Amino acid sequence: MSIKKIVLWLVVIFLLYAILTSPTDAAAIFSSAWDVVVTVVTNLASFFDSLLRG
Repeated sequence: MSIKKIVLWLVVIFLLYAILTSPTDAAAIFSSAWDVVVTVVTNLASFFDSLLRG
């Protein structure tokens, strides 16, 4: 088994443990991470829009 698969399984097990032991905190972390992703995508779209418009 490769190191990559082992690390992936450890991450999955940790995420499941975190969600099952504290679902409210896990939801808050996911919500914060989603907000960051949305902000990054919005800013990238704005950047490329202003770049193309001159």
